[in-house]
Amino acid sequence: MKTMKGPGIFLAQFAGDAAPFNTLDSISAWAAGLGYKGVQIPTWDARLFDLKLAAESTAYCDDVRGTLAKNGVELTELSTHLQGQLVAVHPAYDSLFDSFAPKSVHGDPAARQAWATEQLHFAAKASKNLGLKVHATFSGALAWPYLYPWPQRPQGLVEAAFAELAKRWKPILDVFDEQGVDVCFEVHPGEDIHDGASFEMFLDLLKEHPRCNLLYDPSHFVLQQLDYLEYIDLYHSRIKMFHVKDAEFNPTGRQGVYGGFQSWVNRAGRFRSLGDGQVDFRGIFSKLTQYGYDGWAVMEWECCIKSSDQGAEEGAPFIARHIIQAAERSFDDFAGAETDTDAINKLLGLKR
Repeated sequence: MKTMKGPGIFLAQFAGDAAPFNTLDSISAWAAGLGYKGVQIPTWDARLFDLKLAAESTAYCDDVRGTLAKNGVELTELSTHLQGQLVAVHPAYDSLFDSFAPKSVHGDPAARQAWATEQLHFAAKASKNLGLKVHATFSGALAWPYLYPWPQRPQGLVEAAFAELAKRWKPILDVFDEQGVDVCFEVHPGEDIHDGASFEMFLDLLKEHPRCNLLYDPSHFVLQQLDYLEYIDLYHSRIKMFHVKDAEFNPTGRQGVYGGFQSWVNRAGRFRSLGDGQVDFRGIFSKLTQYGYDGWAVMEWECCIKSSDQGAEEGAPFIARHIIQAAERSFDDFAGAETDTDAINKLLGLKR
């Protein structure tokens, strides 16, 4: 067993135009002041990071790491959640997702996809330049509008969608493989890879690609009513990243998993700050440690009730309390029993 690293914090929900959230230097100093030891950087936010430059310049990457080190934190991973989403977009969402890309490709799905693919290539090279081994992203979605089987889906529709998804991602995964970096897909509603079964379909089409891995976030499984502890038992060999994020699900006679088109605060399932929801983090940290997860425990804050300031302040000590220092020896080693073949044979009644 191994001890995971942390606490870390995903900066995406905190970056802003006002200090200290508008530069990597100031926001990393802010995070360190709250007790975080690592930061996860959203690569689409130019206020914090230049992805293309990081892919092309080791000197820039050295500067990034130096800035973080000066402030007492490490870089945990890079994220391309927004760019990954654009690798596969169903036409129903074209206008909504255009905002994730530069204006130069708005209204042109093919150009937008090409831009997103290039961004992932940059991310692979930047991760290597920064000494990282894992990377966070979304898969995108082609089949998502047909999630509920009514009207009846034409036979072969889902298979065709996943075949195309795998076709788009295989070359990207190969680029990451060349750089020695794992791609960790966040399993998430709105993505075609939204649970274990859909991940298995994707992985099978990719012929078990070694760089196709998982970012584990239990909050999305609470909202889907999926067993997030058994999920670790099933997929622990592919879990290479961990978002520590809380959620709750309180169904009523009026709504359940689908939420009744209500706002986040009025939904049966909603995200909460750490410790305010229903996620069994003791169970999660125990299982991940049991299976030897030694990556970062990174808080992703999304709460419809509590302020981000309070959520960030409470997050670091919450994670620190849950990180388990993995045992280096068996608890019953004090007995000092030695292997004795003759004694074993005698105990079992076997002939010597």
